[in-house]
Amino acid sequence: MRNIVTLFTRQGCHLCEIAEDLLIEMQVELDFDIEKRFIEGDAELIEKYGDQIPVILIDGEHHDFWRVDPERFRASLAKRRQRQ
Repeated sequence: MRNIVTLFTRQGCHLCEIAEDLLIEMQVELDFDIEKRFIEGDAELIEKYGDQIPVILIDGEHHDFWRVDPERFRASLAKRRQRQ
């Protein structure tokens, strides 16, 4: 079963673009799917994540916000896979 990495983002977010690019680079190596979700137009997501984007979830569990640290991401993904 492939892991799903969700990226909460908004239009024009420079940090979100950097996070997405980094996730795409790691996707081939680490074999996961990326689900990109825009928070605009969703009051609940804006309330929850508005000041923290980009927000990254791994299989629905909060991983990080603002920036993606590749080593931390790899470690979190590996731990998640051990629990599956």
